[in-house]
Order: sequence, then C-alpha cells, then structure tokens
Amino acid sequence: MEETIEELQMLSFKIILHAGNARSYAMEAITLAKNYQFTAAREKIEEAEEAFTEAHHVQTKLLQDEAGGKKSDVSVILVHAQDHLMTAMTVKDLANEMIDMYEKMKQIEGEK
Repeated sequence: MEETIEELQMLSFKIILHAGNARSYAMEAITLAKNYQFTAAREKIEEAEEAFTEAHHVQTKLLQDEAGGKKSDVSVILVHAQDHLMTAMTVKDLANEMIDMYEKMKQIEGEK
C-alpha cells in the first residue's frame, strides 16, 4: 500500500506549517530576550515546543507508516519539509542559548 501523492503533500505541508510556526516563535523569543523580557521569551519557546510537537506527530506518522510497509515516494516537498523542521529546531536551540546569554548579560550589568 502506498501513500498517495496528495496525502504525502498534505502531510509535508503540515510539517512545513508547524516547523515554520516554531521557527517564528523562536525568533520572537530572541527579540524578547534581547529586550530583557525573559518570561515572555520563555513563553515563546514553549509555543515553539508545542508547534514542534505537532510537526513531530506528522513526521512520526510517516515513519511509522513506512516501518509498517506503507511505501511512499520521496518528494521534493517532503525533503523541503524535513529541511524546514531541522532548521527550525536549530533556531530554537540557538534561541534558548541566546536567552541564557541575555539573562547573564543583564545580571552582569546589574552588578556594575
């Protein structure tokens, strides 16, 4: 049994949507941290995590289907979706590091 092209495209677009949202939330978190709004920045990271969870659910479905013998052609859209997901994950990881960095900067500024 194979995934239809339409099913694969819809799943790919869901990954792109949720990964894009996660990346946007992570970028917003960086901006908030830059302005020392750390609580709001951490809330944006939580929103990013929720969007990642949605993207991972779709990705997991594709992986489970394939593991169960359901074949699908690898499409450029699916590759693009995976690229979006991995890029967004990197941005989120960097956002967490930058929030920590800005918190330390604020702490150091307060010690002067």
